[in-house]
Amino acid sequence: MPFKRMTILFLFAFLAISCSSTWAGPLGQVDIGAWEMDAPSAIASITDSSSGMLLPVIDDAVAAVSAPSRAMSAGPRMRELLADFAVTLRDIRYRRGGHEPSTGFDCSGFVRYVFKHSVGIVLPSDSASQFHIGATVDRTDMKTGDLVFFRIHGKRVSHVGIYLDHGRFIHSPSSGKTVSINRLDDGYWAKHFVGAKRPKVLS
Repeated sequence: MPFKRMTILFLFAFLAISCSSTWAGPLGQVDIGAWEMDAPSAIASITDSSSGMLLPVIDDAVAAVSAPSRAMSAGPRMRELLADFAVTLRDIRYRRGGHEPSTGFDCSGFVRYVFKHSVGIVLPSDSASQFHIGATVDRTDMKTGDLVFFRIHGKRVSHVGIYLDHGRFIHSPSSGKTVSINRLDDGYWAKHFVGAKRPKVLS
């Protein structure tokens, strides 16, 4: 009977919605309780209008991950999201003025993309402007997600990266290179290091 079928379908739908943090998507059952991506880099991302989920497009396949709430409070989870997402972008080539994975990143474009697509925060578009937001952080107090700045040419801040942990940071270095992880105590970076800033969202 049609009514009986509708009742059964409704019960299945209710059970699917109320079950644990798994979602049956185009790639099968995906755990959305934690940020996990197996691919070495994310090529693009879109937001599903019906579910509100961030869908990174990886080699023409779509993986579902939980989209962070706009009201997410600062804390270890937010910092973890930033770092985990940043690492998925490793090996994407440098491009001056670049701000998308499909074309490449410059340093500030990389940082801006990570913040926007992992925690929904839009930062200024260049490293000098990013340096003027947030609170100054002592080198001994740096935490995952803080921004680290460098003067490569002259006195003006001209390079930025995202601090990970244990003296490491991730950034898009320069022409001919790709998004990579370096250490702040490496000779070159130690020489040009200016300081760290903590965007307000992480305070």
